[in-house]
Amino acid sequence: MFKKTILAVAVATLALSQVAKAQTNIQVFYDFGSDRQQVTTTIEGFYNDNWGNTFFFVDHDFNHKSNEGVTAISGTYMEVARCFNFWHNVPVLNGFSLQVEYNGGVYKNYFINHALLTGIDYFVHTPDFKNTFNFKVLYKKIFQGKSQVPMQFTFVWGMQDLFGLKGLRFSGFADFWWEDHTLYTDHKGPIVGGFSHIVFLSEPQLWYNVGQHFGVNNLNIGGEVELSYDFGSAKGFWVRPCAGIKWVF
Repeated sequence: MFKKTILAVAVATLALSQVAKAQTNIQVFYDFGSDRQQVTTTIEGFYNDNWGNTFFFVDHDFNHKSNEGVTAISGTYMEVARCFNFWHNVPVLNGFSLQVEYNGGVYKNYFINHALLTGIDYFVHTPDFKNTFNFKVLYKKIFQGKSQVPMQFTFVWGMQDLFGLKGLRFSGFADFWWEDHTLYTDHKGPIVGGFSHIVFLSEPQLWYNVGQHFGVNNLNIGGEVELSYDFGSAKGFWVRPCAGIKWVF
């Protein structure tokens, strides 16, 4: 499970307006996907300053079992992104930021393609800042692979107090990029000769701040659904639901 989570950079320019606060959180998910059925932990952070903001997350998948039956980390993936905005006082330009991002990792016996991205982030929001949206157009350099078009398009959203219910948050992201990669399995099992040039990945999340009812605002319960097409080594469209808890520091 590789994700930009509830914070993502959906509050990029929002942070510059001093409305958003720095936040670090830990999430623990169980992935019910038929090809996974594993636990994933995520630590993420969002921090703003006078020059912009920084966002990161690190995923650990737990599905490696030793001969003694001990479950351990089988893969790690991370992303770190920095948005620069020195013009937040200029009305026409304050929604735009320049973004630099790195992502990559390792899984079992192979490396996940490392990539460097740079481009433009555009931020919009409702007047009360409860609903935020980011649109990103990024140049993407994949170091261990090739792509037909070296670009990625990203949409990130966050909707707070959904349907008027305090503490209910709907958030997520959708990525589309070009990457030449081999596909080894589909819904029926292993395949031979599968190949793709594109990837789509989206992870909508729904969280409820259940802790507000007993004085522990840090605690959230919820989940996400990973929607993907030709992502990783899996051919076609996949739906992988997950349930989890989140602790906000």
